[in-house]
Amino acid sequence: MNAITTTATGGNIPEERTDLAAAYRLIAHLGMDDSIYTHISAKAPQGELFLLNSYGKRFDEVKASELVTVDLDGTVIDDPLGHGINAAGFTIHSAVHGARPDVGCVLHTHTVAGVAVSCLEEGLLPLNQWSLQFHGRLAFHDYEGMALDLAERERLVADLGTRKAMILRNHGLMTCGRTVGEAFVLMHNLERACQAQLAAMATGRPLRLPSAEIAEITARQYETWDALHVDSGLDDPEWDAFLRIARRVAPDFEH
Repeated sequence: MNAITTTATGGNIPEERTDLAAAYRLIAHLGMDDSIYTHISAKAPQGELFLLNSYGKRFDEVKASELVTVDLDGTVIDDPLGHGINAAGFTIHSAVHGARPDVGCVLHTHTVAGVAVSCLEEGLLPLNQWSLQFHGRLAFHDYEGMALDLAERERLVADLGTRKAMILRNHGLMTCGRTVGEAFVLMHNLERACQAQLAAMATGRPLRLPSAEIAEITARQYETWDALHVDSGLDDPEWDAFLRIARRVAPDFEH
């Protein structure tokens, strides 16, 4: 995450900034944003710092150079636009970054499908290939009101444990990745799993679930792919494909 990206304008911006800005634009492009709320954060290379969007910016307006740098105590280190950050966003994201040194990016959404599944007692069902990726690997955190109480951080990270995906009950979804690309792809699959579940449930027909054995095999197959494309340090072809979309639909994100 310390690479330098040469942008279309010829400037050099750290890769963690351009990847993060791309993720914001892609979430907006896919209709997974929520006005100026929810956040995606990325670890900055300088010590215990991370990057967030400037408060009040829509996801489709985020640019790499305008991201805010903040430390784990909430102190703003660099704020190019002077707008600060959303306090609730700081609570959730600082909790994970502070407790999980393996996490390079935290992505949180309030989509209709994600919120709907977060309101179901059973949460996400192991119904299809997308959802089987999360079989036995999905964390849950009970709703405690808007995430403004810093004391909630300890409970949230305890519920998350070592997992990479979480349903925030009555609230939304969260994914964690070693890279921005990994967190984004996880959220893309988690979101579609929620959409597919709601579509299947809406038919009113009996639901057919794969066996627990097949569910575990499928989850491990996803992990094997991740090990090849994230753990090994090789380029992630799926994230590269999404970056091409970002450069086509929102070329100014790299500025």
